[in-house]
Amino acid sequence: MANNQELNRKRKNSHDFQIPITKFPDIHQEDDESTDFSLSLSLSFHPPTPHRPPRLPQPPPPQSPPLHSLLSHPPPHLPLQLPPSHPLFIPPPSLAGPSRPLRARRNPTQAPREGKSDIVPAPFPWATNRRATVHSLDHLISNQIFTIVGYVQCKRCERSYELEFDLRQKFLEVGTFIADHKATMHDRAPAIWMNPNLPSCKFCQQEHSMKPIIAEKKKSINWLFLLLGQMLGCCTLEQLKYFCKHTKNHRTGAKDRVLYLTYLGLCKQLDPNGPFDR
Repeated sequence: MANNQELNRKRKNSHDFQIPITKFPDIHQEDDESTDFSLSLSLSFHPPTPHRPPRLPQPPPPQSPPLHSLLSHPPPHLPLQLPPSHPLFIPPPSLAGPSRPLRARRNPTQAPREGKSDIVPAPFPWATNRRATVHSLDHLISNQIFTIVGYVQCKRCERSYELEFDLRQKFLEVGTFIADHKATMHDRAPAIWMNPNLPSCKFCQQEHSMKPIIAEKKKSINWLFLLLGQMLGCCTLEQLKYFCKHTKNHRTGAKDRVLYLTYLGLCKQLDPNGPFDR
């Protein structure tokens, strides 16, 4: 009986000191509902994420060579790469066409300069209307041309006059000299042609003083007169090259070579069948 009373007393005391529990709203439940609402909004406004293929494993980045390797083998210098629309863009050589049309190389011994013609007024009766060309011996004789004239001037008294050469006699002298010495000339003019033996002056009697008067214009040079008097050596190298140019002969080299070709060229014009080939 005493035990029951003690138990009841303890129960009463425990009820007196029990704290009432107030029922609060379920916080976790509200968070879950708000989270579900936010998630539903984000799913309704954002497009679905496309399916992405699986990523392939990336190769490891290349390792830079050691410093000593870069110093011994520097990287090649690459040209500046410009887009084709850039004004300084230059296409590669394989794609770029020629800068100008290709022309056939012209032999410098052929043809006159552009704007000039091979045909000119004949400066003498024994010359043709082509530059640096004379008539053949047969043509001249058939036209009763036996004497060739030209002007000379004394280097001492400076007086000038007209000098005549017999066509057949003087050409025979030149032709015979070439036939006798051609094999030993070796395509070079001998000293007697390089330093001609000039006539003596009939006024002051000075020997070897009458030099030929050579026209300033090359197309008016009296080539046949100079040949017969063996005075072609009095011409300048430029004048001799002019003759070789318009007679289609090689015109480079020293004066003795060009002079030799001039002698043979004129003799060939007078006698195409003679021994005057190179």
